[in-house]
Amino acid sequence: MITVLIADDQAMVRQGFGALLSAQPDLLVVGDAADGADAVARTRTLDPDVVLMDVRMPVMDGLEATRRLLAPGRDRPKVLILTTFDLDDYVYEALRAGASGFLLKDAPADELVHAVRVVAAGEALLAPSVTRRLIAEFAARPHRDRPRPTALNALTPRETDVLRLIARGRSNQEIAADLVVAEQTVKTHIGRILGKLGLRDRAQAVVFAYETGLITAGQ
Repeated sequence: MITVLIADDQAMVRQGFGALLSAQPDLLVVGDAADGADAVARTRTLDPDVVLMDVRMPVMDGLEATRRLLAPGRDRPKVLILTTFDLDDYVYEALRAGASGFLLKDAPADELVHAVRVVAAGEALLAPSVTRRLIAEFAARPHRDRPRPTALNALTPRETDVLRLIARGRSNQEIAADLVVAEQTVKTHIGRILGKLGLRDRAQAVVFAYETGLITAGQ
């Protein structure tokens, strides 16, 4: 059973998402919160597997709440960010804070259910529109040479190729097709990449690839 907490300042959103998720046999909504501070407090009390976190909330926004929940030294839930616009300014910072993915509030019901299951299983959920937002973020920054991190030296050439494709927003299936290998082989490569670089998930891998200059906007 996957336990979920819903954090959103709109009661109708909390109730609607709650009813939808509770109707699934493998999902259990254990609580909700109307602001970021309450989300942090209730998460630490209820210990859900996944927190659906709205970005724009009173008292404490979803970004700061995510930072606090995913700070080192605690049992950390998976955080799935809810946003009204895929071009939200918080996209990049929320990924850096450790969010496992993004979901638009107007996404179809089946996408919400799928998203919760995906992040609960330890995968990252990065829609192509979100990846494009990341690319735009880096393209807008002044160019500066970045030293190649020594950690990248631990990757094999094939693992480096896979990391570049992850950063371009490719799915496992698309990466497998690009490299002409089995999808399971791609999953194995990704697991090794995350382990060698000390990254939690695919979302962190995307941020790492851009921040270190392994891939740049326009490549």
